[in-house]
Order: sequence, then C-alpha cells, then structure tokens
Amino acid sequence: MGTRSKGVRVAVVSGVCATMLGGAGYGMYTFASALNTTATADGHALPTGPPGREEVEATTAKFFAAWEKNEPEQAAALTNFPEAAEALLTAYGSDAHLTQVHVTPGRAKGDSVPFRVRATVSYGEESRPLEYASRLRVVRGVNSHRALVDWDPALVHPELKKGDSLTVEESGTPQIDAVDRDGKVLTKEKYPSLGPVLDELRKRYGDRTGGRAGVELVVRHTGSGAADTTLVTLVKGKPGKLRTTLSASAQAAAEAAVTNYTNSSVAAVKPSTGEILAFANHRDDGFNAAFLGELAPGSTMKIISAATLIDSGLTTANGPAPCPPSAVWQSQTFTNLTGLAPNENATLSESFARSCNTAFVKFADEVRTDSLATEAAQRFGIGRDDWKVGVPSFDGRVPSPEGPDKAAGLIGQGQVQMSPLNMASVTATAKTGAFRQPVIVPLSLDGRTPATARGLAPGTSQQLRAMMNRTARSGTAAGVMAGLSGSVGAKTGSAEVDGQSRSNSWFTGYRDDMAAAAMTEDGGHGIDAAGPIVARVLRSAG
Repeated sequence: MGTRSKGVRVAVVSGVCATMLGGAGYGMYTFASALNTTATADGHALPTGPPGREEVEATTAKFFAAWEKNEPEQAAALTNFPEAAEALLTAYGSDAHLTQVHVTPGRAKGDSVPFRVRATVSYGEESRPLEYASRLRVVRGVNSHRALVDWDPALVHPELKKGDSLTVEESGTPQIDAVDRDGKVLTKEKYPSLGPVLDELRKRYGDRTGGRAGVELVVRHTGSGAADTTLVTLVKGKPGKLRTTLSASAQAAAEAAVTNYTNSSVAAVKPSTGEILAFANHRDDGFNAAFLGELAPGSTMKIISAATLIDSGLTTANGPAPCPPSAVWQSQTFTNLTGLAPNENATLSESFARSCNTAFVKFADEVRTDSLATEAAQRFGIGRDDWKVGVPSFDGRVPSPEGPDKAAGLIGQGQVQMSPLNMASVTATAKTGAFRQPVIVPLSLDGRTPATARGLAPGTSQQLRAMMNRTARSGTAAGVMAGLSGSVGAKTGSAEVDGQSRSNSWFTGYRDDMAAAAMTEDGGHGIDAAGPIVARVLRSAG
C-alpha cells in the first residue's frame, strides 16, 4: 500500500493531538473527526479522519470510470501516489494492450472495496479475455484532506508488486512442460506450490528444452528479479519438456500435508542421491519458504550438535550427557520443556531422544567456538552459500559466536538459521553418512558443479541413526511416527521467536530412501504441526 496510509496518523483538533497507529481505533478516530474539523485559511471546514461510506463509494466510482475509459491521468489523480499510479495505468492500456475494461465493485467494508475486472488483451489479430478479482482501500489525503484511493500496484492486478510492470511480449524463453521423475506432468494448477519454481525453471532452462517461444501477457518482476509471471498466452509456442527430480505422488502428499497448517513449509529429498522429491508451502505471501526460509530450527539442530560432540571426542551416543533441570552459560539460564524430568545419569542418546536442552548447553564450555560451524560446513555442507539446486535456495547459516549465542546455537536458537530443505538434507546426511547436495533438475542439464562436503565418519553416522531411530520409536517423535514401517528416524524441534505467543514448530525425519523436514510458524511444539506434515509425506514413500 502507499506509504502515506501507513504508520502514524495525526489529527490536530482544536489544540488536541489524536494519534492513531495503522488502522487501529477506527471508531475513536471517526468519533473525533465528527466533533472536530480542520479549517482552511478562509475558514472553510476540511474533513479529517477516515472517509465515510459516501466518500468511499464516490471516489471508487470515479476511479473505476476513469480506468474503464483508459484515462490514466484522471484515474491517477484520484490516488495518493498519482505519479506511480499514472505510469502503471498507462502501461495497462499500452504495453499490456488491455482494452474493453469493465470493473464491477463489490460491497464496501469500511474503507475497503473488493472488485472484479474483466478485460480483453490483444496482440495483432489475436485476443484473449482476462478476468480477476482485486481490492482497494480509500484513505484521507494527508495534505488535500480528499478521499483518495490508497495506491498499491496489486489493485491493478494481484500479481503486481512495487517495481513490477505489465506487458505483452514475445516470450524470451519457451514455455516448459515440467514432468516428474517418472514422466508425469506437473502443473501449478494441480500442485500450487510449484508455481514460482516452475516459472524460475522456465526462466533458467526454457531455451534448453527444445521448445519454441510464444506471445504472452506477463508480469515482469523488475524489482525482485524473479521470473516473469504469465497471465495470458495469446500465441502458443511449443513447450519444451523438462524432467525434474520431483515425485508426483510425494508432491501430492506434501501439498495435502500443509493444507491444515497456515504458514507451513515442507521439503523432501532422496538421501541416496540428493534429489528433491517434493516441497510445499501454505502461505499467503507466496514465498517459497521451503527453499528460502531463514529461521532458527530449534532442537532439530541437535543432529548437527550431536555429531559435533561425537566428532570432537566429548561423548558418544552411549556416553554421558546429563540432563539437569537448568543450565547457565555466561549469565543466561536455559531450561527444558515443561514436564521433562531431569536425569543426571542420562546418555547422549537418551537426552537426544527426550530433546533435553540442558544436556547440550552443558557442553558449551568444552566445545570450541567454531566447532559447530565447522561441523555444519565440512560434514553436512551447510552454511557455505554454494548449493546449486537449479533454483534459488538458502544454504543455511551456522555462525561461530561468542557469548550466550554459543550455547544457544547447540539447541538451534541464537544465530543459527535453516530452511526445511536444509534440515531435510541434514537428515539425509545423518542417515547415509554422505552429503549429497539437493537438486531439482539434473546437474547435466547445464553443467552445474554441486557443492561437496566430507560427510560423516561411519561410526558417527551409525550413532546418529541409532539416536534418531530411538527418537522415532520411543522418544519425542514416537506418537507422530507410529505406524511407519521400514528404516525410520526423526528429531523434533521448537524454536522460540520474540513476539509470538507460541514457538515455531519443526520436525525432521526419514523413512527408507526419503528424508523430509517441515516448519510451521507459530505452530507450537514439533509434534503439534510440523510432525504430522512430515509423517504424511513419509507415508508416500511406501
């Protein structure tokens, strides 16, 4: 939305300053404006406060009428950012070749008005219909005191963001028919999470698939640099076939698994090859958090932490890792989840399976400052920013901090950040002992050189598998993993976030030749949200 409608609104009323934050206090603001007004130099009263219903209806009616008549200057003058509005509305009729525009408003709710647009896009002798729904807000002009449309490119089309443009063009790269590892067609209509990734795959590999470009109405994401989003195809080219590593059955399971959990993401890989089998996101913002998320992974990080302790010679799976009720590191006190009984005689395997935070924090004195970061990079391939997946990805971040964050890092808090794809890869490395960089299209397609890492010593990998299996069979993940046959292992996690009522839910696990990890923001404990998501995806491996 336009910046003039956000933040702090101040109405100076007879010497009284009423400050409203964002849109809060609507009733109070309306009440104040009804009693008081701002006057011009000649004494004429000017309205203050949010526009009333009649103003909202009148302003939107004029704006829609000018838009329909392809009068961008007149329409833009009815917004609070006329220069930006005029540029985009002009392009709507010229660059995008959109004509016969008809806007149908819905019922206004306060200052918000939903509407539908029906238009025709033309190129040469070809024309196609375009229909979509959008929404706008009407706000009070800061200086003019007029009721104005709060400018946001998304009101012109919901795919538009700041810096984007709308145009008809001969596509630079042919469309692709993406298929899974078995040749089954993958579409964004059937698998919604694939949308941005299929656009990116087309951008990168469309000219390598033997297809022929067509003519399309596209949103060009100039600001972000993301791949163009196709809205309408006017002249069909010849799509090229692009084989991916995905599994249609696993992808379907992933899409279904995140449906019941808002702000959730999941990724699954094949441990024996590193091939990505599935990923899905359930988010309002369309962000591919499965690959690009950067959040503290909570206790799922204990997979790397346990490997660090073993490889540093500090303990073993069956060696000591006492679990006291609390642990203090450089004046910061760490505790365990409510209800976890302390055990001063616990082994690392038991503390891992029960997800005892204090057992890991107690090792902060003995672990070198850079040990966790070195283990993550050299053994698990994490944190070096060198993955070549085939589409953009975040490769994890494990710093070497001093102070309280050194201990916090051992339990996946502090400065440690991961994505679900990162944790699925970590789990795959723990299972097989070898780091195999995740890929979504074959490396041979464009000659990419994958990231490499040493992987784990056989003894370390064996101990991690045993601890993860114990967690899945009798530890914190047992309830979620119940009923899954085969070779299984898991680790639960929850990560506290400032300002959230609940922690982020994390869970990672493997079953035979599939490893999956999930994250749900504000989801609670690992078994509450992320766990059921991972379990449903792992069932598709049967």
